[in-house]
Amino acid sequence: MEFIPIDLNEHRDYVIQFRKDSFIVSFGSDDDFGSEEDYLDWLKQQSEKYPEGFVLAVENQQPIGQLELTLKEFDGKQIGYVNLYYLISGKRGKGYGTLLHNYALTFFKNNGVNEYHLRVSPTNHNAISFYIKNGMKKINTEMIGKVLRFSGNLPC
Repeated sequence: MEFIPIDLNEHRDYVIQFRKDSFIVSFGSDDDFGSEEDYLDWLKQQSEKYPEGFVLAVENQQPIGQLELTLKEFDGKQIGYVNLYYLISGKRGKGYGTLLHNYALTFFKNNGVNEYHLRVSPTNHNAISFYIKNGMKKINTEMIGKVLRFSGNLPC
């Protein structure tokens, strides 16, 4: 598997499909996805700011996953933030998530942060198990219980 920068001209359909599927997996539907054009505008802005953080996971020249990684301020300090970990259904539970996670840790380390966060639906038990297995801890419930915030630290 390799990671390639998202090119919205070439990968538009993949990123929309992957992001919508992430909503379905997390929340049972993509009703809260919003506008495709708003998502693409946000993705363009963020990928220009963090080109190594907005990548597709590709196997045999076929996109099989997507990462969206940024830096944010949280409680007065700079942290890494995972906006999206995504794998197509046929690749889940087969070790590919660890490859995405390792890429994210390298991105955060290269950007000088030692803590990272993400939010997950409380009903996405497979994702929660994966995050806990990788040393992350639940630190908060947000959006009136719709999501859980998890935090992890980079290994020293």
